[in-house]
Amino acid sequence: MKHIVSFSGGKDSTAMLLIMLEKGMQIDEIIFCDTGMEFPAMYKHIEQVKDYIGQGITVVYPPKTFEYYMFDHVRVKGAWKGIKGYGWPDSLRRWCTGFLKRDPYMKHIKKLGDVTEYQGIAIDEREREQSNAGRNIKYPLIEWKMTEKDCLEYCHSKGFTWDGLYEKFKRVSCWCCPLKSLPELKSLWKYYPELWQELKRMDRQSKNSFRDDYSLEQLERKFEAQERQMTIFD
Repeated sequence: MKHIVSFSGGKDSTAMLLIMLEKGMQIDEIIFCDTGMEFPAMYKHIEQVKDYIGQGITVVYPPKTFEYYMFDHVRVKGAWKGIKGYGWPDSLRRWCTGFLKRDPYMKHIKKLGDVTEYQGIAIDEREREQSNAGRNIKYPLIEWKMTEKDCLEYCHSKGFTWDGLYEKFKRVSCWCCPLKSLPELKSLWKYYPELWQELKRMDRQSKNSFRDDYSLEQLERKFEAQERQMTIFD
């Protein structure tokens, strides 16, 4: 039986990994699934964690890139057979999670034989356990009654800051996620202009819009107006 840590690089899985090591729990492999669309600060964080714990992290890659699935992949069955590209994911069609994370991860661990997986789900998100029914998964953070806030504070106490990502975003997964809130998108526009321009490029190529309520150009005008208003009040 191998003991596998599913490591996203976020605050919860980082806290779980570090505390497991502190407690001397068995860890045979740490697995990070690289979507190719992580914030640059996340890749830096992964390297910092490797240096801190003094051991390697297995990086698992999807067979194709995010942009391939978004623009070029041709569906071979179902009502959408022959259609090229999935377009932007949304709350009902989160193809990115399957193709870029779940499928490569499951393919990798199947090679390992019998495994016990450890996932970093905090106690205030314990309903997420239900999506993993039938697998041999343990949730140490729930057992330790650690909240998301506890996890972030613990990571900060160990010197991990993600270059301030958690001050700007609630979730620090893919920077191009259409499910980001408006305040998070404003942070992307304001603090990561090069990524914002990439977002606009991809949106021009996509067969569906990044959001249903605003275009990216409308969001820019909205954010600019907010910044001007804040300047006036300052």
